[in-house]
Amino acid sequence: MGVDSSLQGLLAAIASFIVVTLIFAFILLICKKNRKPDTRTQNLSCTQSHAELTSIATYDSASFDPSLNQISMAELLKATKNFSPDLIVGDGSFGFVYKAKLSDNVTVAIKKLDKDAFQGFREFRAEMETLGKLRHKNIVKILGYCVSDFDRVLIYEFIEKGNLDQWLHDTSTGSDDVDNSRHSMSICRLPLSWETRVKVMTGVANGLAYLHELDKPIIHRDIKASNVLLDSNFEAHIADFGLARRIDTSHSHVSTQVAGTMGYMPPEYMGGNTAATVMLDVYSFGVLMIEVATQRRPNWPVNIDGREVGLVEWTRIMVEKNREIEMVDSNISREGLNEIKVKQYFRIACDCTNEKSRERPAMKEVVQQLEELAL
Repeated sequence: MGVDSSLQGLLAAIASFIVVTLIFAFILLICKKNRKPDTRTQNLSCTQSHAELTSIATYDSASFDPSLNQISMAELLKATKNFSPDLIVGDGSFGFVYKAKLSDNVTVAIKKLDKDAFQGFREFRAEMETLGKLRHKNIVKILGYCVSDFDRVLIYEFIEKGNLDQWLHDTSTGSDDVDNSRHSMSICRLPLSWETRVKVMTGVANGLAYLHELDKPIIHRDIKASNVLLDSNFEAHIADFGLARRIDTSHSHVSTQVAGTMGYMPPEYMGGNTAATVMLDVYSFGVLMIEVATQRRPNWPVNIDGREVGLVEWTRIMVEKNREIEMVDSNISREGLNEIKVKQYFRIACDCTNEKSRERPAMKEVVQQLEELAL
């Protein structure tokens, strides 16, 4: 009996210990489940991690124009109606462009960049401060920028008549009122006269010559019709510097990846040479000259003598056959068209699109030649 009593006591003690342990464990589980995490510490850790990865500030803005007050992302959201698709007026490299009116009634173009447009905030700010200092009548002014978290927005001056591509290839509709839908108002774009086309190309040449003659030259790298904006007097303004690169004074080129738009890119790119020089812009400009005169898209083949060739090759063949007048856009009246000046125009275009980059003229020379055509 004494042994049985001892055994029962031992079993009872073990059972009591197990029950007490289970109860204590259950209480701990309930407390842990109901305890709220330290979100402040957690968020700080995430923010630090993101900051280390992207080197981007929470908020920053700058104005490069005295007439434009320092603006906030809140104002930009209000001006663009939270970046409404109805206010989109363009689709440049790395983002959409919106027409908006700021609180001081200044109408501007606002470009919201894709999140991967720039590697980090420091690089972005350095680029903007460089481009924000550019002041030339044929370069679109960057008025400022605004950064909020991972959103980066550029503010440009607004150019009234849209881009050159629309005037060459789209004569349907456009938006002329910031308060209306982009499709609400019809604009009849009449064919540009020969004189206006020469004026536009002279303006683009002037803008490129300015960029190329800076102490640290800037290569635009994406000269094309949609990156040329026209004001109310059909003065050209080069826009969209998303691919632009500066050349250090100790070098004649900048090593970079192939960039640009098909049809405008020089033949050296096709050969694997990615060292971008100012002659890259000269070639693209020559292609644009041909496009403006002929109203043919650079990336579309042209049929000649029963075979398809590229726009530049077609131009060379036609020039060799003295058929320059035939190349001029059929919408342009032949009456009063100066054949000698038309031939000179296409000769300049052929020089700019020379397959050998070293034999292409500098843009300041092109400016002089085009200005002579306007005399």
